[in-house]
Amino acid sequence: MKLSVQGIPSEVARRLQAGGDDANGQTPLQTVAQGQANPCRHCLQLIAPGDAMRVLSYRPFADLQPYAETGPIFLHAHDCEHYQADRLPDWFVYLDPAVIRGYGHNHWIRYETGAIVAGKELTDRCRQILADPEVAYVHIRSKFNCFQCRVDRG
Repeated sequence: MKLSVQGIPSEVARRLQAGGDDANGQTPLQTVAQGQANPCRHCLQLIAPGDAMRVLSYRPFADLQPYAETGPIFLHAHDCEHYQADRLPDWFVYLDPAVIRGYGHNHWIRYETGAIVAGKELTDRCRQILADPEVAYVHIRSKFNCFQCRVDRG
């Protein structure tokens, strides 16, 4: 099965990079990336140490509902290219562990799909979860439960 991996939508990223309110109604914080663990959720690349970045609250769901989780994410402070590809970025193998779970067509968590896995297992686990026609898409999150990306059938 082919996958479709995508960062957060460009229109959302551009609004947030310009200082628009986050999921909590607050202005994103501008700071400088420190270390190697600051992934931009739009381009899905690591933000280089010393580069300006935004830290904000993000909800990867269009509508409020009981399973519409909100959490912190990072974005480049400047425009970057939207990630959309048929595979996960190479650095995802270092998400160890990662949280993965499928969501139904009603955007509710499909509990039987949830797992904590090593980053190198993410691609195979995405395919396994998406083989179920009741699953609409998958979210990958860090071990701290921070949203990383959405994965759909390709």
